[in-house]
Amino acid sequence: MASKEDFKEFIRINPTFASYVNSGEMTWQKFYEMYDLYGPDNEVWTRYKTVKQAKEPTKINELLKNIDMDSVKEHISSAQKALDLVQELTAKGTPATTAVVDSPRPLNKFFED
Repeated sequence: MASKEDFKEFIRINPTFASYVNSGEMTWQKFYEMYDLYGPDNEVWTRYKTVKQAKEPTKINELLKNIDMDSVKEHISSAQKALDLVQELTAKGTPATTAVVDSPRPLNKFFED
């Protein structure tokens, strides 16, 4: 039976195994079981020792292919119109208030003072 320390060292020497675990193709438990069965020098490891190509760029390309550029332009245009409206409303400021002129109140004489 292989020791955990030997397996950990084997993984440190072969860091490409982590990409298989991260992608969900393998688990550390499966790798350990294979290590326990076959040992570190078996040809079963050649498949996993090669550098695995990342699939992330292809995912990004797929996302970009699915974007409707006309829809994006439409949304940008409507956002620009909204910003223009807000800018227009804030540029006018508050409406000018009419100045109230203080004039002396007329004296009304009642009762013949």
